[in-house]
Amino acid sequence: MQRPMRAAMGALLYFPSQTLLESPRDAGLEFEELAIDTEDGERLHGWWVSTRQSHSAGHLLFFHGNAGNIGDRVLLADLLASAGFDLLLFDYRGYGRSTGKPTERGTYLDARAAGDAMVARADCDPARVIYLGESLGAAVAAELAQSSPPRALILQSPFTSLRDVARRHYPLPRFLIPDAYPTLRRIRSIGAPLLVLHGDGDTIVPVSHGRKLFEAASPPKHLHVFPGLGHNDLLHAGSRYGEVITEWIDGLGR
Repeated sequence: MQRPMRAAMGALLYFPSQTLLESPRDAGLEFEELAIDTEDGERLHGWWVSTRQSHSAGHLLFFHGNAGNIGDRVLLADLLASAGFDLLLFDYRGYGRSTGKPTERGTYLDARAAGDAMVARADCDPARVIYLGESLGAAVAAELAQSSPPRALILQSPFTSLRDVARRHYPLPRFLIPDAYPTLRRIRSIGAPLLVLHGDGDTIVPVSHGRKLFEAASPPKHLHVFPGLGHNDLLHAGSRYGEVITEWIDGLGR
């Protein structure tokens, strides 16, 4: 594909915001500000959020979606910290306080840098690291899981590929859409236990995407569909959202 078309697709895919509307402090969470350097010279901003419980149920590396930044994910951090998890949340290049401009390759490099920063922490057990990616972040998490397998992989409102979801929303021939973020192709080679979370009211990425990923994955795997909830609504399930994840992790054993 010619460079102008790739640039146009990037403008339709990435919607970063540089303004952090909230921080974990607003939710009364214990947290640490992070600066993470990537191998190609960018600096990412992130937060390490400690569990609200006396003992950690695991360490979640969180990959957000294509819009906003981690300042829009404080409620998620609160729900998961209350459910017993530590979290590392970070912004891709060009999002929030992170330098650079987002690209597919860039998000993969950012994921590697965040993963390396997480396992290097004294308070993180690498054997208990879990990846949780939402929407675009699910594709980024899946790519990292191929080279750096986690204890478990959670895909929230995931799409099968950029090409598949773009064709639903834009009247473009298939050959004009880059074959980017090919999660369905990658899921077959990921050996980590898989949890797919999706709402059956999702009109942006229909639940059929989550079902296809679930069906293509190797066991152990589990699909949880939240009735009536849409693409950005899963946190409306409240404490049940964290309970679904905790119960699944507990079922895998320690």
